Formats: sequence, structure tokens, C-alpha cells
Amino acid sequence: SSHFGPRRLPPAACASRSSCPRHAMAMEAPIEHRWSPYADNGGTCLGIAGDDYCVLAADTRLSTGYRIHTRNCSKATQLTDKCVIASCGMKSDAITLHKHLKARIVMYEHKHRRQPSVCAIAQLLSTMLYHKRFFPYYTFNVLCGVDDEGKGAVYHYDAIGSFERCPYTTSGSGSSLVMSVLDCQLQRGNQTQPAAPLGKQEVVEMCKDVMSSVGERDIYTGDAGEIFIIDAGGVSMAKFELKQD
Repeated sequence: SSHFGPRRLPPAACASRSSCPRHAMAMEAPIEHRWSPYADNGGTCLGIAGDDYCVLAADTRLSTGYRIHTRNCSKATQLTDKCVIASCGMKSDAITLHKHLKARIVMYEHKHRRQPSVCAIAQLLSTMLYHKRFFPYYTFNVLCGVDDEGKGAVYHYDAIGSFERCPYTTSGSGSSLVMSVLDCQLQRGNQTQPAAPLGKQEVVEMCKDVMSSVGERDIYTGDAGEIFIIDAGGVSMAKFELKQD
């Protein structure tokens, strides 16, 4: 540009400049890039409370979209001798949540000289989730155990700590497929013929069947399943196979 203002290009120069790919690219609208701090790694878990026991089942597939990262990743963590938690959603947040929850339980044990009850852990988990309500843990939790009266207890949570004790629940990518079967087999809401309640082994077998059925329809559920049986004697775990495609 000269001292008196910008230099004007002749019409030929302007035409050649607009036809130049480099300058045409500079005139395009800006490309928007988005990034999310959250990811959904899929998977399904369910919990069923019995008279004196509790059953928790979860699959072990860890995936993002159409990519399976690993086929052997447990969603469950044993917190005490009578309490197990399973978390679906974002795996990294679940790892962090379980680690902090176990640390708080150790602090409780040092202060009270005993393990916390399932009811105490349920309230603690709700407080920890609500504390992070402005940047939540992207986890959807099911807490199972045996309470101080020896009865099975199942708690269902949303991402920011709202929770409810219920006879059975489910969470994760296949939860809508699980819940209909549990309603049919456990609640029996619309059935006119009375049926005997299921025993412990029958509940375990039903959990295996449900997880196997979900694996047929939900691409984020599969590979293997873990079943935790919690009763007065403690926690026992068994694994079973699911389809791997």
C-alpha cells in the first residue's frame, strides 16, 4: 500500500486472485470443531434383591461406537463384605468414582472401627455424585448388598445422585431390554395366575438368560458376564460366556 492508502489491484489481478485455490480456501466459512469430555463405553448391569440375598450381574465388554477396546473389563467393584457396585457409562469416570468411594469407606472404617452398612454406602454414594453435579461423573450406578437386617438391598442412581431403593433394577445400554423381562418374571404386574417366587438359583439362571438375550440385540453388551451373589456369608462371583460378535 502507498502512503495515501491501500494499493488497488487491477481487475485482472482481482480475478486471478479469486480463482487461486489458496485464496478461495481463505474465503470459506470456518470449520467448527467440537470436543466432549464425556464418552459412553456401553455395557449393561442389573441387580435383584431377594429375601436374604442380592444378585448383581454385568457384562465385561468395553467399547466406543463400533470399536471394542477390550472384552474383559469388569464393571463391578466389591466395596465391603456385603456390598458391590456396578457402573455403566464412561469407564474412566467409573474408575475414578470407585477409587474415591473405596477411599471414603476406608476413612469410615478408621473412624468407626467397622465396615459401613449398605444403607450408609448408598447415602455416601449419593452425596459424592451430587457434589459433582456441575461437572458430573458420567456413570449410572447400581449398588447391591445385604442390609443390617439381613435383607437384600438394591439401589438405583442417576448421574447426579438421585437414588431409590427398589426390588430390582438395571442400567446401561441394554437396560430397556432387561427391564421388560424383570417386570414380567419378578413383578408379574398384569398376570392373573399366581406363581411361586423364584429361588436364589433360579434368579441367577434368569440373570444369565437376560444378559444373553440382551447380547443378541445390543452391540455394546457381550463377550462375558459376571454374577455376584451377596448373602450373609459374603460375596461370591462367577463368570459366564456371552456371544463375542
